[in-house]
Amino acid sequence: MDGHAPAASRLDAVLARQDADFDAALERLNDLLRIRSISTDPAYKADCLTAAESLAAELKDLGFEARVAPTTGHPMVVAHHDGASADAPHVLFYGHYDVQPVDPIELWEADPFDPEIKTRDDGSKFIRARGAADDKGQLRTFIEACRAWKEETGTLPCKVTIFFEGEEETGSPSLEAWLTEHGEELKADFALVCDTNMWDRTTPAITASLRGMTAGEVIIKAASRDLHSGLYGGAARNPITLLAQILGQLHDDDGRVVLPGFYDGVEDAPAEVIEQWKRLGFSEERFLGDVGLSRPAGEAGRMVLEQIWTRPTAEINGIIGGYTGEGFKTVIPAKASAKVSFRLVAGQDPEKVWTAFEKHVTDRLPEDCEAVFNRRDTGAPALNVDVTNPALQACVDALRDEWETEPALMGSGGSIPIVGDFKRHLGMDTILAGFGLEDDNIHSPNEKYELESFRKGIRSWARILERLAAKG
Repeated sequence: MDGHAPAASRLDAVLARQDADFDAALERLNDLLRIRSISTDPAYKADCLTAAESLAAELKDLGFEARVAPTTGHPMVVAHHDGASADAPHVLFYGHYDVQPVDPIELWEADPFDPEIKTRDDGSKFIRARGAADDKGQLRTFIEACRAWKEETGTLPCKVTIFFEGEEETGSPSLEAWLTEHGEELKADFALVCDTNMWDRTTPAITASLRGMTAGEVIIKAASRDLHSGLYGGAARNPITLLAQILGQLHDDDGRVVLPGFYDGVEDAPAEVIEQWKRLGFSEERFLGDVGLSRPAGEAGRMVLEQIWTRPTAEINGIIGGYTGEGFKTVIPAKASAKVSFRLVAGQDPEKVWTAFEKHVTDRLPEDCEAVFNRRDTGAPALNVDVTNPALQACVDALRDEWETEPALMGSGGSIPIVGDFKRHLGMDTILAGFGLEDDNIHSPNEKYELESFRKGIRSWARILERLAAKG
């Protein structure tokens, strides 16, 4: 096709080619799913290399300058394509080719690495295999979009760098060192990540905010040894009681965290975003009812979606102390400990929050007691993408065109460490647009990926690349 054809007709031709090639795209996905790239098990090291080499070879065939980049663990795949115009944006696309172990294998309906298309009574179809949704099916949506553009027009609308990781499912142990040494090679205008979900089967979504986290353990020490409660009860300090009292003072009666400065820098979600969330049809009653609860417990006056997506939290994740075995032992323990985590939002300083927590504890200690703090690493920082960002708006427009409905601008209560790594090492913001569903069983037996998610995911990325190029 003529590379100078009008943008609309060019995109239509690309989408038509993708539709005509869908069965072949599905078979290419099957080929990747058959590779047992389980990153956490050394027995599959060769399989991880095979997956990386197959992806690099395919990208080379599509005109990318691609290579397998070694690390201290499983290799990365790095590929570059200059695109059609020097004026077009430069995007970095991230995915991961490694997968979770398949245990318990007896709960799988068939071999996890023998992909199978299943058809429901209503005619809808899905592909069942380990990695189908997390993340092989998702990353292939972008590759297939690039393939359709290349085969139809001979080039890509944007300058594209692709980065596939092989250790995401094991906590990315090699990533930090690799980015420190080679990160400049990945620097682009912004990153695109396809490792997230849609709002529902017919409503696409962009994850515009991620909470970060800082966490650790506090140990309260009192007497020099465990004591008999009949001899010392009432006179000796009980560290479990003291710890419970201190932790119980982390929140006020309205659910707000009382640490001084905790909310410094925290901003409310934009009013237009709140209004969009109200239109999503989210049922707070069903959300809590599914886990046997009925009343929201966070900050008073906040929607549940606000609480889990855009508000910071302080949570007690575990308490240990005293005798916990079978039967009963009347002991006053010498120490008690708690594991504590803080989910953070954009604007918060993890160091400041943890320091405030330590002060909260130590200010409440009697003179003859001691607190020891064992802090974990700070985890991923919070992300908040400006909803007026032109690149994000281009993605919104493209998703609306494909799905014929307004995309949801979602938040995520969890963290995606790679997003923080891109921001910290490369100064890049990330747009997260994925096509998974909550019921895809990722990390569980019988993982699946909807064929409609795969098909329309490819078409969505084809449209996104065109929209981004147009906004140049």
